[in-house]
Amino acid sequence: MLGSLTRRVGHHRWFGAAARLLVPADRLVGRLTRGRVVALGLIPSLVITTTGRRSGKPRSNPLLYVPDGDAYVVIGSNWGQQHQPGWAMNLLADPAAEVDVKGRRTRVRAEVATGAERDRLWQLLVTEWPAYRTYVERAGGREIRIFRLVPVPGGPPDGGAPDR
Repeated sequence: MLGSLTRRVGHHRWFGAAARLLVPADRLVGRLTRGRVVALGLIPSLVITTTGRRSGKPRSNPLLYVPDGDAYVVIGSNWGQQHQPGWAMNLLADPAAEVDVKGRRTRVRAEVATGAERDRLWQLLVTEWPAYRTYVERAGGREIRIFRLVPVPGGPPDGGAPDR
C-alpha cells in the first residue's frame, strides 16, 4: 500500500526534492543492511557502485531498477532535474560497476539502450514508476539515458561481502 502511494505522489515536484534530501540516509541504510533494504523497501531498488570519472574513487547510489532477464535496468532521470546524474556520467566514462540487490553483490557492465531496445526498456520502467514520464517533461529536453546493467561472468567481486 505504501509503495502504491509513493508511486502516485512521485509525480509531484516536492517529492523529487524531498527524495533527493533522503538519498544520503538511504545510502546509509543500504550500507548498514548490506544492500538488503534500499528505498525503505517500498520499490525495487539496488545500490550501484561506479568509479568516479574525476576522482577514481568508488561512488555508490541507490536506484530504482526493473529486472530484464538476468540484467537490471536503471534510468538517469535525476528526479527530472536538467542535469545528468553523476552516476550516469561515471558509467559513460567507465561502464564497469557493481550492484547490490537484496544483499547480493554482482559485477555488471553498463550498456546504454538505444532505438527499439530503449523503447522496450522505457515501457518496463514507466510500468514500475509512472513518474518517469513527468521527469522527462521536467528535464527540459535533456536526454535521459537508460542503462541495462548486465552481470559479468565470474561471480561476485569478493565472495559477495560488501566492503563499503
